[in-house]
Amino acid sequence: MHRRLATALTASAFALLTVIGAASAAEAAPADKPQVLAGWTQTSASSYNAWAAARGNQSAWAAYGFDWSTDYCSSSPDNPFGFPFATSCARHDFGYRNYKAQGTFSANKARIDSAFYEDLKRVCAGYGGATRSACDSTAWTYYQAVKAFG
Repeated sequence: MHRRLATALTASAFALLTVIGAASAAEAAPADKPQVLAGWTQTSASSYNAWAAARGNQSAWAAYGFDWSTDYCSSSPDNPFGFPFATSCARHDFGYRNYKAQGTFSANKARIDSAFYEDLKRVCAGYGGATRSACDSTAWTYYQAVKAFG
C-alpha cells in the first residue's frame, strides 16, 4: 500500500513539475530578445523607424515582454518651444527601461543617450534658419541632461 501511494505521489509530483516547466518555457522571452532590443536602440534612422513600427504594433511583440511604458520627457517639456520631442523621449525611455530589466543598462547607456540625441537632431532637421538653430540648441541641452542625469 505504501509503495503504491509513494509511486502515485511521485508520478503526480513529476507531472506537476512538467506542467510548471512547460508553462515557464512558454512564458520565457524569445532567445533573440537582446538582439531585437539592440536593433531598436541604435543611432540610425532605420533603427528609430523599426522601433516606431513595433511600438505601433506592440501586440505582435508581446512574447518578448518589452516595457513600452513612458513618461516621455520626464520633468522636462515633451514639446519644448513647439519642437515635437515626445516620441524621441519615448524611445529613450524604452531603451532605459528594457536594458535595466535585462541587467545591461550601464553597458548600453551611452549608446541609448546618443540614439536619443540623433533622434532629436532628426526632428530639428525639419526646420530651417533660426528655428533650426533653436531646435538644435534645445536638443543639445536635452542630450546633456540625460547624459549627466539619466
